[in-house]
Amino acid sequence: MGILSRTSYVVRSKLNALLNRSEDPTETLDYSYEKMRDELQDVKQGIADLTTQKKRLEMQKRRLEENVDKHNEQAREAVRQDRDDLARKALEKKQSKMTQIEELNDQIADLQATQDDLVDKKDKLQGRIEEFRTKKETMKAKYEAAEASSQVSEALSGVGDEMGDVARSIERAEERTEEMEARAEAMNELEETGTFDDALSDGDEIDRELESLSSGKAVDSELDTLKAEMGDGDGETTDADTADSDENADVEASTADADVDAELSDLEADVDDAEVEAELDELRDDDA
Repeated sequence: MGILSRTSYVVRSKLNALLNRSEDPTETLDYSYEKMRDELQDVKQGIADLTTQKKRLEMQKRRLEENVDKHNEQAREAVRQDRDDLARKALEKKQSKMTQIEELNDQIADLQATQDDLVDKKDKLQGRIEEFRTKKETMKAKYEAAEASSQVSEALSGVGDEMGDVARSIERAEERTEEMEARAEAMNELEETGTFDDALSDGDEIDRELESLSSGKAVDSELDTLKAEMGDGDGETTDADTADSDENADVEASTADADVDAELSDLEADVDDAEVEAELDELRDDDA
């Protein structure tokens, strides 16, 4: 098979498949029924034309028969007048008309036979058309019922085109909803951990730790001051009868306690600063 033949075969097969998919059986049945009715109408028209032709020949035959009678009378009158010559002419014309009548009879008989055959075929065709019409309506009803049943089954099973689109839309909506719910939960989690606040803040993690240490130092300093003040208050509430030496001793003890607290605070600050410096070194090493 050559390239052109194969190409032609493929094109015809594709067109045939396309026609099969686009063909509507109900429309095809209606079209076939109309074509059969057109054929029946053509047969009826042919019978009418044939009958008209036959009637025309019959009319011509009647006129010839009238001429035969006329020539017969002419021959009789010529014989009565002793005009054999005229009688002979009249009889010759009569004979010619009789010959034409015989030919017309043969033609009329042929037309009649053809007409009878066409009428018989017309009756058979009309009967087939009526039978086809009944079968056509039955087949159309069955097809429409099967099509409706198929559509309902596809809708119930969800395999139809439209129901498939609906199912995919629902699936996409569910996926989108789950995605939005997960995103909302993630936002809540980030907000609880302070990630958003940290992101909006100008400082980084080191700044936040340094601020925390500074705040701790301020608290420790305020605590030492409060202890010192409370210690001074206790000295003032000592019994008035206590000796001056005792008062001086208490003041010196309070001062010593205050000095000790201050040294502890400085030591804690030094320790905190050392820890901060160590963490800063670690961060620098990580960045490097």
